[in-house]
This record gives sequence, C-alpha cells and structure tokens, in this order.
Amino acid sequence: MTINHSGRLSKEYFVSYMKLFMNAYEYTAEQAKELTFQRLFGKQCDSMGHETYQNFLLAYDELKHQKK
Repeated sequence: MTINHSGRLSKEYFVSYMKLFMNAYEYTAEQAKELTFQRLFGKQCDSMGHETYQNFLLAYDELKHQKK
C-alpha cells in the first residue's frame, strides 16, 4: 500500500491494514500491531504524527476486542 505521509491515516485504514496480516498470515491482533508499527512507523510513535498514531492504537483496540 502506498502511504501519503503528509496526511493523517484513519482508524479504518489501520483496521484494514492489520486485518490483511491477520487473514493472510493467521496473525493475532498483537502480531499484526507489531508488524504494522514496525513497517509504517519505523518503531517510532511520532514518525507519522500524533493523530495518526492515536488512530493506529484505536484500530488495534478494536481488533483485539472483535470476536473471531
């Protein structure tokens, strides 16, 4: 996926992105979160802005509470 670093990414974007890993590789929500954090944020919370990071956390929270 191509990312425009000048804008903020939505919670829905992160839910979709992490679900790809969960479905394709049978990852848990935690594993998908870690891989997403590494790939998109470079393991730095502030690399894409505060609001984008907060949306990332909200997406993870939603995924870990979803029923399988």
